[in-house]
Amino acid sequence: MSESRLHALVATAERETRELLSTDRELSDEVLKGAAYKRRRLRIEWLRHGVQALLMLVVLGIGWQFVRWVNGLEAGRIVGSRPPGVEGFLPISGLMSLRHLVLSGEVSPVHPAALVLLLLVLVVSLLVKKAFCSWLCPVGTISEMLEALGRKVFRRSFSLPRFLDLPLRSLKYLLLAFFVWAIFFRMTPALLSQFLDSPYNRVADIKMLYFFERLSPFAVKFLIGVALLSTVIPYFWCRYLCPYGALLGVLSLLSPFKVTRTAQSCIDCGLCARACPSRLPVDKLRRVRSDECFGCLSCVAACPVTKALQVEAPRGLRMRPVVAAALVLLIFVGGIAAARLTGYWHNNVSNREYLERVPNLDSPEYEHIR
Repeated sequence: MSESRLHALVATAERETRELLSTDRELSDEVLKGAAYKRRRLRIEWLRHGVQALLMLVVLGIGWQFVRWVNGLEAGRIVGSRPPGVEGFLPISGLMSLRHLVLSGEVSPVHPAALVLLLLVLVVSLLVKKAFCSWLCPVGTISEMLEALGRKVFRRSFSLPRFLDLPLRSLKYLLLAFFVWAIFFRMTPALLSQFLDSPYNRVADIKMLYFFERLSPFAVKFLIGVALLSTVIPYFWCRYLCPYGALLGVLSLLSPFKVTRTAQSCIDCGLCARACPSRLPVDKLRRVRSDECFGCLSCVAACPVTKALQVEAPRGLRMRPVVAAALVLLIFVGGIAAARLTGYWHNNVSNREYLERVPNLDSPEYEHIR
């Protein structure tokens, strides 16, 4: 590559970075059209897609490191180290650790990273709606990819009629209610402590890996069914079945920052409502308060008037898209760094204990306590 070509690429990258960082810095009643509108929309969309791609790479890296480590244990040796981030896939253990923390004031040492990650997700939802679902969650990212695939195949998105959509949306709240009842009301403190220190929970991360490596015929059919439905009905899992999303949706109602529409600047084009993955009537609302709002900013990106749709707190404090992205990443990076420094990131299960337990994981001792 010639030196002049290299300088041109660097200059282009610098210009695009400046444009990204200045996205929506200046608000205007001007109606953007053509290339200007497309550039603004792409800047906001690719900002979120960039965060999604970064997190997917992190998750894939954690998965590769964990599988390599478990394969070493199965061979009777230690290969690399166990990544604590894998506990992000243990939400039930994290929820139980949260109750243990509330009851005792202490963090369970078995899977502390599960609790840390759960708390960070809750903090994000309290500040910027369900941004975890649309910016960080790998399942949410895969759902979005399946929705894009469906649009490419069918040339459109489908939606269920209201008489089916409403009762199906309640399913995720019923699942959430079941877990809250089972963990926070049905389990006694003694049973909770017994579970947290049980043989099953001490190796729950490896059992989780085995579940996906040894999927039952029913689980395979279920996953294929959800994937196929997600290409036809956008975000099928997130919209109807995810109890984690239901929890974040309830908390997001308390979020001070919500998408706010300025009626005087709105041109009633309806592009924001068409862009919303939750099919909310953004073009008719003053503030989007719904627990179904993903905080994805697709509506903001689709709006051709920068002053019409903004992310605002009640007193007019505005959050630009780039600030939202930085805040989400800062909460997670800062929270994990704090957990590392305070000793609440690595669990207390030694490599030697893992080596002793792994050969016996199929025995009744390691069945889930019901």
